[in-house]
Amino acid sequence: MTELIDGNVHAANVRARTKVRAEAFAAAHGRKPRLDVVIVGNNPASRAYVNTKAKMAHETAIDGRLIELPETISKEELLGVIADLNADAGVDGILVQLPLPDHLDGQMMIDAIHPAKDVDGFHPMNVGKLFTASRIDPEAMLIPCTPLGSLLMLLDTVGKEGLSGKKAVVVGRSNIVGKPMGALLLAYDCTVTTAHSRTKDLPAVCREADILVAAVGRPEMVKGDWIKDGAVVIDVGINRVPTEDGKGRIVGDVATKEAMGKASHITPVPGGVGKMTVACLLHNTIVAAEARVKG
Repeated sequence: MTELIDGNVHAANVRARTKVRAEAFAAAHGRKPRLDVVIVGNNPASRAYVNTKAKMAHETAIDGRLIELPETISKEELLGVIADLNADAGVDGILVQLPLPDHLDGQMMIDAIHPAKDVDGFHPMNVGKLFTASRIDPEAMLIPCTPLGSLLMLLDTVGKEGLSGKKAVVVGRSNIVGKPMGALLLAYDCTVTTAHSRTKDLPAVCREADILVAAVGRPEMVKGDWIKDGAVVIDVGINRVPTEDGKGRIVGDVATKEAMGKASHITPVPGGVGKMTVACLLHNTIVAAEARVKG
């Protein structure tokens, strides 16, 4: 039988631990940890996601504000907003919601965030620390949220020893998920292969995996017969596919029904990794707050 890795349960546990740390921080320093989120324009998906983050932050004893900016804002003006947040001693975390309008360079804005306040974990300095660290400490490093959430679920499911020495395949090579996920698994002593849509005989590569992470952004690309018996599968994909009623449905990068009975554990979509991403953003906020007061 395949066991589902319930993202709701894991995310609730992360938020509960974060709330304890946030309340202790407030008691010690006379203020709550603070996360400021910058949103440009009125992208409906971005706005819904930001509203979820704000709700979860409030429930986790984290303060913050939503900075809403017009779609027509210039590069210079947006950089000025980020500079002001960098200089504000009361702000612990800064997040610029992506995607930005076409005339703005998302990576430029990420690079402008002070690394100590980069709760997305995307600043080149934080990425460099992840790839060069001799030891990964999820409780004290700013790690990209989706890979971090995936790692925490793996640790809760199979344990540190359950990762050591295992063959891990990450399907996807993005800077947001694929590359940092590979770095995290390597740090936990997996033998890691980074594969992608152009990998030759991708199904055969996937069948070698004890740990299979699908983060390629293609609906149900990974078929059941690509999965090794007993593998642990982390499905990062969130894809909307059409349905006859016109409403569409959300599926992952793995054909989950085909994987049932093959994988020992699998994350569902929805209700899997996506729930952990926001929880890990809040986790990163308290990590940033604690590090800043320590100097």
